[in-house]
Amino acid sequence: MPEVIFPGPEGRLEGRYHPQKERDAPIAIILHPHPQFGGTMNNKVVYNLHYAFHRMGFTVLRFNFRGVGRSQGEYDQGVGELSDAASALDYLQSMNNNSKHCWVAGFSFGAWIGMQLLMRRPEITGFISISPPANMYDFSFLAPCPSSGLIINGTADRVAPPADTEALVGKLHEQKGITVTHEQIEGAGHFFEEPYMDPMIGSVTDYVKRRLTETTR
Repeated sequence: MPEVIFPGPEGRLEGRYHPQKERDAPIAIILHPHPQFGGTMNNKVVYNLHYAFHRMGFTVLRFNFRGVGRSQGEYDQGVGELSDAASALDYLQSMNNNSKHCWVAGFSFGAWIGMQLLMRRPEITGFISISPPANMYDFSFLAPCPSSGLIINGTADRVAPPADTEALVGKLHEQKGITVTHEQIEGAGHFFEEPYMDPMIGSVTDYVKRRLTETTR
């Protein structure tokens, strides 16, 4: 797993970059949970998402937001973290000019950042949002949501209650031209502790594989 250091808005950012041999492989960026609550790119959900995308043939990058690990800067309320994610996507694209598909996947705080990135970057063709904290952050910027994606949460999530996620999905379902798929993992908490990790990753894999065979956004 090659370690990479690439330029971010506030100095260098630390990541893990996992390329494919195919020059035109799809690319994916994985975003970690809240930096002030122990979130790093080595979070279990993030790590498992990274490898799931790689197994599906994606060139994958996960990285630490500013102030986490060896990434420079300090926590910036989500504003700077969105800039970090944009820089990471720039870096990933610069190494993979021939890629036809670009996905963003985020967990918790990372899901919030990922969906903001989606609004800024029309080249993103699909998204995965795991445990989006719709109770803590405003997701109303998704009007309209520019591409289809998958939202997954656990029915026993105490950090981001399922009712808030359902309300978010309900709003997204009203939008035309995209399809937001919503799956709930029965009994799973916010972090998908065992035995819930494998079913969650299985849902992501099934969804992404299906989307890659379709030609629509």
